[in-house]
Amino acid sequence: MLENHIVVIFGASGDLTRRKLLPALASLHAQRLLPERFAVLGVGRTPLDDASFRQEMASALPRFAAHLPAEAAAFVPLLHYQSIDTGDPAAYEQVKQRVYGLCAELGIPHNCLFYLSTPPDLYPKISACLAASDLNTSGDGWKRLVVEKPFGRDLASARELNRQLLAEWREDQLYRIDHYLGKETVQNLLVFRFANEIFDSLWNHRYVDYVEITSAESLGVERRAGYFDGSGIVRDMVQNHLLQVLAMVAIDPPGNFDATSVRYETLKVFQSLRTLQDADLARSVVLGQYAASSVRGQEMAAYRAEPGIPAGSRADTFAAMRLFLDHHRWFDVPFYLRVGKRLPTRVTEVVVHFRKTPHPAFGVRGGAEAQQNHLIIRIQPDEGILLQFGLKEPGAGFHVKPVSMDFHYSDLADTRVPESYERLLLDCMSGDATLYAMGEAVEKCWSFIDPVIAWRESGEAPLFGYPAGSWGPREADALIEADGHFWRYPCQNLASGGEYCEL
Repeated sequence: MLENHIVVIFGASGDLTRRKLLPALASLHAQRLLPERFAVLGVGRTPLDDASFRQEMASALPRFAAHLPAEAAAFVPLLHYQSIDTGDPAAYEQVKQRVYGLCAELGIPHNCLFYLSTPPDLYPKISACLAASDLNTSGDGWKRLVVEKPFGRDLASARELNRQLLAEWREDQLYRIDHYLGKETVQNLLVFRFANEIFDSLWNHRYVDYVEITSAESLGVERRAGYFDGSGIVRDMVQNHLLQVLAMVAIDPPGNFDATSVRYETLKVFQSLRTLQDADLARSVVLGQYAASSVRGQEMAAYRAEPGIPAGSRADTFAAMRLFLDHHRWFDVPFYLRVGKRLPTRVTEVVVHFRKTPHPAFGVRGGAEAQQNHLIIRIQPDEGILLQFGLKEPGAGFHVKPVSMDFHYSDLADTRVPESYERLLLDCMSGDATLYAMGEAVEKCWSFIDPVIAWRESGEAPLFGYPAGSWGPREADALIEADGHFWRYPCQNLASGGEYCEL
């Protein structure tokens, strides 16, 4: 059971609070998962009072949390607001007085979760000002600090951010949130493997041929043009989301299923990432940028023609990578990552390709080559798991036909797949850091990705164009096909696949 506490959100009038954080908290409240005595204090520069903040958020909840019952309105009175200049250290005394005043009024011990829903360059300032007001000390109740990605722009800035945060806060007080790890299917990777020996016993280089991890978006940069053009897809998606998913696929069984053990095994995966040397980059990395095209009668603009994007931008909107883990379990097994914007559909999935039978006893009709077994773990949408294998075709002879067994979360009656922020906030409030990143793990991810970013920013990396609405540049196909492997082309429906399907 959760201890009574208060959640303090910096940047409370911003988009993340309105779209994700408060809907998640309201959902937890509707499920009666919050403690009996609980409050949310929004902090920001916008001049609001409690009443106006509640009114704004009450109007946002039906839009961003349509699944909530009518009783969700009971959550709104738990909201409070304090307007301050977050750049003024003296203003944090107002935050302290308001926090402790609410605690006294509501009978809450000084247990505080501080959530920084602000631009990352404010993290050091806000965390230091909270500490200067003694809002980081745990003598009178626990204090926790949540920060959103990005955790730096490269290894040097990530190290500096960690140094600044750890100057005033302990590592066990810091919660670095990556919403991908809050997705039900990502967490199910661990349960699927370690609760089912039938699969975990095959989860190694003896039986696995290669692994694909795809994260595709059908949209362009939308309202993030300024941020994205200075970042690119490798910084925005590969360094955090895709490497975190890779870690869930590749992790060794932890000795105990607790935060310390799981995070340590995750760190070991990142430590085993084989460094991409200069000579490897051109052979193992393909970067692309979407060009104008027409899809089903709809004209799609080129990336460089999007509002707010410089005409000569060389930001990467697509990346395909081949990487290896120097790890006994995954010796010589390639992992292929593919991520991009303006691809045919929105989908994130992991595909484990098992090795072919060394001496197939049965043929495939027409003399075709026997297919491999595939395990497809769909993270979004149509969340579920699908296993492809061969069975005998009815009739004479022994001809093999590929078939599938699949499970969809949507098949569970009266079960809603919770939003990732619901799980992550609940974990943080209970002090469970299993699904949060350690500072050292963040640095290891950056140390792996830095050579790719430096290569792109040097101007030496080719940037291949691809038509908006396609699966990326042809060079990405050549990357995987050079190894005798092939990408899967996922569709909206988990059980469908191929370049031509419902998107």
